[in-house]
Amino acid sequence: MANDTVVWLEEVGKEDIAIVGGKGASLGEMIHAELPVPRGFAVTAQAFRRFIDENDVGERLFKSLEVDVDNADILREAEKEAKKIIMDAKIPADIEKSIRSKYRELCKREGSEVFVAVRSSATAEDLPDASFAGQQDTFLNIKGETNIIEAVKKCWASLYGARAIYYRVKQGFDHQKVNLCAVVQLMVDAEKAGVMFSSHPSTGEPFTIIEGAWGLGESVVSGSVSPDYYVVDKRNKKITDRKIAIKNIMHIKDPETGKTVELPVPDGKKNAKVLDDDEILKLVEFGDLVEELYGIPQDVEWAIKNKEFFMLQSRPITTIKKKTETKEKIGTSSILDGLGASPGIAYGEAKLVADGSELGKVKDGDILVAVMTTPDMVPAMKRAGAIVTDEGGMTCHAAIVSRELGCPAVVGTRKATSILTDGMKITVDGEKGLVFEGKKEVEGAKATTPEKSMSLSKAKPVTATEVKVNVSIPEATARAVETQADGVGLLRIEHMILGLPKHPKQYIKEGKADEYVNELVSRIQVVVDAFYPKSVWVRTLDAPTDEFRAMEGGEGEPIEPNPMLGFRGIRRDLLDTEHFALEVRAFKEIIKRGYNNMGIMIPLVQHPSELKRAKEFMRSNGLDIDKIEVGIMVEIPAAALIIDQFIAEGLDFVSFGTNDLTQYTLAVDRNNQHVAHLYNELHPAIMKLIEHVIIECNKAGVKTSICGQAGSNPKVAKRLVELGITSISANIDAVENVRDMVARTELQLLLKGARERKG
Repeated sequence: MANDTVVWLEEVGKEDIAIVGGKGASLGEMIHAELPVPRGFAVTAQAFRRFIDENDVGERLFKSLEVDVDNADILREAEKEAKKIIMDAKIPADIEKSIRSKYRELCKREGSEVFVAVRSSATAEDLPDASFAGQQDTFLNIKGETNIIEAVKKCWASLYGARAIYYRVKQGFDHQKVNLCAVVQLMVDAEKAGVMFSSHPSTGEPFTIIEGAWGLGESVVSGSVSPDYYVVDKRNKKITDRKIAIKNIMHIKDPETGKTVELPVPDGKKNAKVLDDDEILKLVEFGDLVEELYGIPQDVEWAIKNKEFFMLQSRPITTIKKKTETKEKIGTSSILDGLGASPGIAYGEAKLVADGSELGKVKDGDILVAVMTTPDMVPAMKRAGAIVTDEGGMTCHAAIVSRELGCPAVVGTRKATSILTDGMKITVDGEKGLVFEGKKEVEGAKATTPEKSMSLSKAKPVTATEVKVNVSIPEATARAVETQADGVGLLRIEHMILGLPKHPKQYIKEGKADEYVNELVSRIQVVVDAFYPKSVWVRTLDAPTDEFRAMEGGEGEPIEPNPMLGFRGIRRDLLDTEHFALEVRAFKEIIKRGYNNMGIMIPLVQHPSELKRAKEFMRSNGLDIDKIEVGIMVEIPAAALIIDQFIAEGLDFVSFGTNDLTQYTLAVDRNNQHVAHLYNELHPAIMKLIEHVIIECNKAGVKTSICGQAGSNPKVAKRLVELGITSISANIDAVENVRDMVARTELQLLLKGARERKG
């Protein structure tokens, strides 16, 4: 694939961001996870770079971008010149031929000539610390080879739109180092569509937020319609809030021309709910799967047609900020209410902006008021103290940019531009979604910048039961540390390995084992160092063969009918000892560098002999396991039932992997839509297995923990504390709630004990 300029989406994954950008890599990753993603292909960033180089326009192009981006007129001229350079150039013949060939093959697969969406995917897009969402263009309902070629060029040209130029300069990205992949994906002629945040986009709390409207999702993403709004508590799958909006317009595909058109919503649907409860909860399931796939909360675009669900794309949520100690109180006499899209409170003069020509009205600290914001308004939004719009939802442009800027925002007020006037003094509450006339007293006001909010973080209760955090990728370390967790109960190295450019065997084959070990060490050390001296339990490799097969050099992976029950976990390492030895080398190097806070966790054990052989192998390869903690994952019912034999073999801790334990105990594949409703981590059989292990381990002085999804459920946490578990390791966004529940439960147990002694 490395030399291909046009590739199928199923050929790429999260390790291919440099080739297909964040969006393309994410789509490929979701396809590998068997999520319902419309298929297609990607015109790679390398194709784009060849286009620039072979037309010899690079020097002229990048010179045209050296402008004062704060001057709107100059910025628009730079956009005009840069786009003309792109559109006047010709796509190399072999690349054009490959695009046409892939489109014909896609049509052949579908049985007819198909409509596609051509979407941008920048190679610096959707990184954990920056979102490029909306900075480049998408072209919908494109049909025919020639039209697709033209759309790809327009997509490339959009990399040099005014808003994209401005954003890169302000974010510190070098224009020359950001390339663009064009993703060509089957169009879903959606009956309803929208956006979903798998966790709260401002606080990271375990609440899924879904917005939906009729027709294509364009109306929701662009903010041209106020969508229906649903909130679901992920811990108990209860719908806690719903707001049914008046939806005046919708975007659909014109059946005659194939073009995307805007139409009025039929009267019977304007006030009707877009999603029923079953559809809402089904989307939450998909959101959980995508969040688990990446290990961090995700912003997902979805669509539904004929009751069939589609995940159109997913990107990390980059706007989550730490919750603060107190909430603002500013009274109740609001003159406007809408959706609180970005938390914080601001007071200032309202400035109504109709279009880009009026941006100069907004001075530092003013409240920008608009029907809806557009990407061209970003320079003024950076100056604004707060933002208020008539239209839009939690995923509209105003909401996304405001959260990234740390600027309070209220969207979807319906009438801000008719009630507010230029110069009017107002107070904006971006958490509650309220606008007040005049200046309101603020008690314990929340900081609106990440730096300030971190300094005001909630006091951490002291608990006897340790509350730890799960970490999947080094990029999530900073957020994990902010939770003030008592350590890391699960550090997954397979996510780090799957993020490398090639299969571990390929490194070995090429004589680059040292390079591979260094990659592992550098990634593990980020987490171990950040939490030092708190313990970090590193789990040895546990990835199914189908995930490895997609990597460069992964062609030799066995093809298994059920990879989850196959060649993974410790059973893989005990057979593929050449790779296990490299893992051990990495662990030794971490310890050699002075980190004595690392423990080793062995996954998917089903017999004590596996633990024994693993320990013997680590010892024989020079790892002094007597000086570090060694434990096992309890994921297989067999391990739980004979835990006394594992204790006799010798171990320091066990950790419950409830995701697998639930599937294996109940014979339920949670990714299978036909039986996923039977997946229940609170099933009495699961809790009975866990209880048995905790009791036996407590007798023997072996630490017990949980790192599966159930550990992030406060109700489960309460029961585990009552059983005497040593620690609970939760997802990043759940640590605070779990810690509160642990503290409350421990206090209840103390009070109960005191009463019994007194009685």
